[in-house]
Amino acid sequence: MNHRQIFLQNMAQTSDFPLALEIEKAEGIYLYEKNGEKYMDLIAGIGVSNVGHRHLNVVNAIKDQLDKYMHLMVYGEYIQQSQVMLAQALTKTLTDFQTSSGLKLDNVYFTNSGTEAVEGAMKLTKRFTGRTEIVSCYNSYHGSTQGALSLGDEHFKRNFRPLLPSITKIHRNQLIDLEKITNKTAAVFFEPVGGESGVRPANPIYLKQLRKRCDEVGALLVFDEVQSGFGRTGTFWAFEQYEVVPDILLCAKGMGGGMPIGAFIAPQAIMSVFKDNPILGHITTFGGHPVSCAASLATLSTILEGNLINEVKRKAELFKKLLVHPKIKEVRNQGLMMAVEFDNFEVLKPIIDRAITKGVITDWFLYCDNSMRIAPPLIITEEEIRQACAIILDNID
Repeated sequence: MNHRQIFLQNMAQTSDFPLALEIEKAEGIYLYEKNGEKYMDLIAGIGVSNVGHRHLNVVNAIKDQLDKYMHLMVYGEYIQQSQVMLAQALTKTLTDFQTSSGLKLDNVYFTNSGTEAVEGAMKLTKRFTGRTEIVSCYNSYHGSTQGALSLGDEHFKRNFRPLLPSITKIHRNQLIDLEKITNKTAAVFFEPVGGESGVRPANPIYLKQLRKRCDEVGALLVFDEVQSGFGRTGTFWAFEQYEVVPDILLCAKGMGGGMPIGAFIAPQAIMSVFKDNPILGHITTFGGHPVSCAASLATLSTILEGNLINEVKRKAELFKKLLVHPKIKEVRNQGLMMAVEFDNFEVLKPIIDRAITKGVITDWFLYCDNSMRIAPPLIITEEEIRQACAIILDNID
């Protein structure tokens, strides 16, 4: 059997229409199929390859770490250089911020993914507050394991019930719904930029009122920056564009430079509750894998030292300037986290499919299937943006 046949027969499928591109190599913003076809990856593997595929700094960091060691022990028992250096580098990006309680986000717990970061943070908020209720927004996506899925929307979770109880949903940017956050609430999980809802930035006034309400009732505010972190929106963290600091911060995706890793970050005073009652309150075997941490540290350094963040706004504006067409209803964005809206999915899907045949990969959103997802590697050049937009516009016609 060829690889395609094995893929369809032996690998679990998540839809009846996988893209089924057989990629042999990836580099920069490009994917190369076995037959020689070349594709611009305008979604960066869904917000993962912020510094592009196989960035030399990341590859070299991985090779250097492989020459030292790989997995040694379950999380938190040994001092491993790549882990501690990454934790320090992450907290340095947060030194200018403190929570409303005057605390610093100075403790990092590494996971394997964004979903696992959500799961760990859910446990942490319940353990720290002694409360059980968690609040999340409609049309938000925080992962697919049973705890994280409980925070999501009914469309994706109805057939997997029963899930976690005591989940309350609120409408994003609607002040009246803040009344649903009470002294029974352990935490509110919130995306500063709504991802799967089709790139929906938070209203600054609303976000300040959300912070105020959490403080009034003693609930923790958790920002999910799994998609929006690591330079994607034009600042290292999206929340930097608001005058609001979370109690717990989540990251993954663009964090690893293509390697699997996630984290939740909190003040030491909050994170320390995992140390007793019970001891080992949260554990993971592969979380903070030294090779992934080495890749992440190289990614972080590349973003900060390579002037990538400073170019995000200009590149996003070029996309918006070029993507003008009667069938395009709106282009929403926060930096290079973008949504191009059409009338409906029936209009959008053929455009996406045709663009792929012309060498440009885009996508849609789980809760906004009339909008095209564009989230390219931050290293994309102006010339590549012009080429990609020309192909998209041509395929609209």
